[in-house]
Amino acid sequence: MNRELDKYEWGDGVFTLLSWFKKDRVKNARVLVAGCGALGNEVVKNLALFGVGHIYVVDFDRIEISNLTRSVLFRESDAKEHAYKAEVVARRAMEINPQIRVIPIVGNLASEVGFGIYRSVDVIIGCLDSRLARYLLNRMAMRAGKPWIDGGIENLTGNVRVFTPGVNCYECSLSREEFNNIMLRTGCADVVRMQEQAGRVATTPISASIIGAMQVQEAMKIINTAGNADTTDSAETGGTETAKGMKQAFHTLEGRLLRYEGMTNTMNIYRYASWKNTCPAHERWDNILKCGELSAKMSLNEVLATLRRLFGVKNVEIVMRNNKFVDKVITDHPEKEYAVAIPESRLEYYIRNNEELRKKSYRTVLHKKVIESLSSTFPYPDLTLEQIGIPPFDVIQVVTTRKQYFVELTGDAELYH
Repeated sequence: MNRELDKYEWGDGVFTLLSWFKKDRVKNARVLVAGCGALGNEVVKNLALFGVGHIYVVDFDRIEISNLTRSVLFRESDAKEHAYKAEVVARRAMEINPQIRVIPIVGNLASEVGFGIYRSVDVIIGCLDSRLARYLLNRMAMRAGKPWIDGGIENLTGNVRVFTPGVNCYECSLSREEFNNIMLRTGCADVVRMQEQAGRVATTPISASIIGAMQVQEAMKIINTAGNADTTDSAETGGTETAKGMKQAFHTLEGRLLRYEGMTNTMNIYRYASWKNTCPAHERWDNILKCGELSAKMSLNEVLATLRRLFGVKNVEIVMRNNKFVDKVITDHPEKEYAVAIPESRLEYYIRNNEELRKKSYRTVLHKKVIESLSSTFPYPDLTLEQIGIPPFDVIQVVTTRKQYFVELTGDAELYH
């Protein structure tokens, strides 16, 4: 019996009976799941059951007792230990299916997930609970040219949308009021605003299960059809037609919104495509140079020296796009400087855990002195890129007197394979 288990490949004799299922494609697929709450639990569980080979899970939050009512992968012991959601989800998913690899990333999806990961995946699934997080994820997905599947739940309702570069964009769909509220949450360049804790939204395990299942179903359609050399799009049916003439009814939610209403047991689909040519979110990073010599574990001095040698120039500059470096925090009343020297993404945590700054933050405005680019004048050249705020396997924007380049820190790729 053990020998049979050793030879068994996940899904043999089950999924392989499905005419549309491409076993090797699913086994080699890479999916990024942003958010490991109720929806994220359901999504990762279903991806594991399908045998998706590589899953990256991103969440900065820890497990609380209240999460247990609707999160199938969490246990009471996890809440007592206040464990990170991403780490627990990854471990439990690999218990379900030991033949896959699930890599947890504890951090912010925009500033602490290397852009190389976004570029490497087939599809991104958003299991998020705020417009700000969706705004950030949409920017990364559009920059990488990848489709992403958004899911949302509240009470007995839920919805699913698929955003695809060139077809529809989350940022384009926002009203002016929604966009302004997001800008308030991100804060301006010189003011620190402590993020308010978002109030809990009442949800049920049923709505999470239904919407999470629909998100994975959309992901499987994308994985099993994208780049398929033996299929051609059928404009008449909206599905796919194989070389053998077999039509697959793959009607995705690209440019549409599926809304489930549990109170009345209804499910409707609406047109939901918005693409404005002037939208700044459509910036696409192409012609990225892979550099196996570079890693986020290297000091800035080492990285700058490598870049100067690679491009044959005397001066190079790295533009900080997703995560600026905060050198100092300055209070108004009384005026006082505090040296912090940390990435902006970690500033709120720093203030919350510094008793003096935490008390001042309630009484006065805290200004930031930020550094937005890295060059030979950077005051802390011995810090690693990761300590400065550039995550492993990221893509850095490099400017020289001759040209601008996008360079991947490919030396970190082995961490995620």
